[in-house]
Amino acid sequence: MTLTEKAKELIAKSRIVSFTEWQTSHPSEAIEIFQAADDSSKYLTDMELEQIKLLVPNRIAYINVVQNLRDRVAEIIDEAREQVLIEYPDITSPGGSLYPPERAAACWRDFWHFLRCITYGIMGQQTEYTSSEGLNYMKLLYEELQVPLEAMIVRLEGIKTASLKRCEASQKNAIAPYFDHLITKMSAFKY
Repeated sequence: MTLTEKAKELIAKSRIVSFTEWQTSHPSEAIEIFQAADDSSKYLTDMELEQIKLLVPNRIAYINVVQNLRDRVAEIIDEAREQVLIEYPDITSPGGSLYPPERAAACWRDFWHFLRCITYGIMGQQTEYTSSEGLNYMKLLYEELQVPLEAMIVRLEGIKTASLKRCEASQKNAIAPYFDHLITKMSAFKY
């Protein structure tokens, strides 16, 4: 699947996480750790989580949740993918919105990145962790690529369901808003 120049430009601008609002609740050293992880498109490592814990001890309630989601990302993504395929059985078949296979692979890769972004919000205890500008570029990118919006919401809901199943009962209500935030923002995509 060959991407247009416009799609390539939009990919570079589709940075959906913003740490700007965190400056009142997190020291710059902690924000730099989050930003470096996002710049590298990676999950926070145990060492980074420990550094954040030392810098912001009052904001570490869900460190074990972040570690658990990070360590189980493959099974969470597999479960969310299965949900999409159940609800849209022909989506990856010839003529489906996620055909050819490279297109489907890009979609599944987005699952991984969405969960990564959600874990930043959870670790920082910031339910408002998204960038309006980055989300707008993501919307334009999805429009350019003709990403099926209904399936995208199913996959986000699937990520939430699969993730919450892996959390302790006492944590589920506190963790759900981080997923709901991204689902709400991306549910507003229209094209």
